[in-house]
Amino acid sequence: FFQAEDGIRDFCLSRGLGDVYKRQEYKRYVDSLKASILTAFYTPKEVTDVLVEVLNSHGIQPKMLLEPSAGRGAFVDSLVKHNPDADIMAFEKDLLTGKLLKHLYPDKKVRIEGFEKIEKPFLNRFDVAMSNIPFGDIAVFDPAFAFGNPLRKQSAKHIHNYFFLKGLDAVRDGGIVAFITSQGVLNSEASSSTRFMMMKQADLVSAIRLPNNLFVNEANTEVGSDLIILQKNEHKEQLSEEDKIFTQTTVQDAIGINRYLSEHPERIVHTSRKVDTDPYGKPALVYQHEGGVSGIADDLRNMLGEDFRNRLDMERYVSATVQVVKSEPIKAVSYTHLTLPTNREV
Repeated sequence: FFQAEDGIRDFCLSRGLGDVYKRQEYKRYVDSLKASILTAFYTPKEVTDVLVEVLNSHGIQPKMLLEPSAGRGAFVDSLVKHNPDADIMAFEKDLLTGKLLKHLYPDKKVRIEGFEKIEKPFLNRFDVAMSNIPFGDIAVFDPAFAFGNPLRKQSAKHIHNYFFLKGLDAVRDGGIVAFITSQGVLNSEASSSTRFMMMKQADLVSAIRLPNNLFVNEANTEVGSDLIILQKNEHKEQLSEEDKIFTQTTVQDAIGINRYLSEHPERIVHTSRKVDTDPYGKPALVYQHEGGVSGIADDLRNMLGEDFRNRLDMERYVSATVQVVKSEPIKAVSYTHLTLPTNREV
């Protein structure tokens, strides 16, 4: 962080601007960096490539893609490599990272603001939403979640839960939401209502637990994470027994774990397992993969391939595509957002 802060200071001071403006610009960048540094880890390229490759191999070649927390653009880069003509809208709240992303992908719609700023015309529109989303007990103020369904309102108290429900809002029927997230989305009893809302409006394509050493090279830290892939189903009438299991938390080795993963240990990418503690000192099941990132990517490819063959409803994906194929491409927008009074942290 301190190296990044020094870099921001040099960047701001090197600009031929007044001292007051430079101080203000420096403060904006540093505040933005501080706000994001503890809630995001960049995804290894090998993992993003595998996910896009599996999507492509099963006929999912999105014309319209949403990246709600783009970071330095790992998912965008993998998609552009396989589908350069895709219409992409990418959100990145961190100022410095967002500006770099704009320079890297000048022909894509990069928006340097939070995902909650997405406008209503862009909902129910995208073929795929794909990201490594932020995590933490950070509340998001979104007027669409502030009123009405209390379960949606509850989800907005935790940014990772919010992203899943908002992501499902953004994709069209049959569309795919594929998010890497913290283990809290699946494990936490407090997130059970969010999991219920996920299963109420989508079908589970894949839920895979990733090993704790996935981000060691990128973030120099070990943290548990999951890959959850959903297919939106606007006509879903009730939860299946497996859906209900997905919403539940059980106990294994005196540690809370999602019941679906407890009953399907083959959906956990690892070569070793032990009871230890998480980065916050709490008891946790810690998984390691001795093959490193490349070994993780190979195992992930096999698991995803199996899940997509068995669970993807390609008919729903294609039929819904036909209904929206005449839609206009995503256009850059410029709206003035009213700042509403709230005590919540966004």
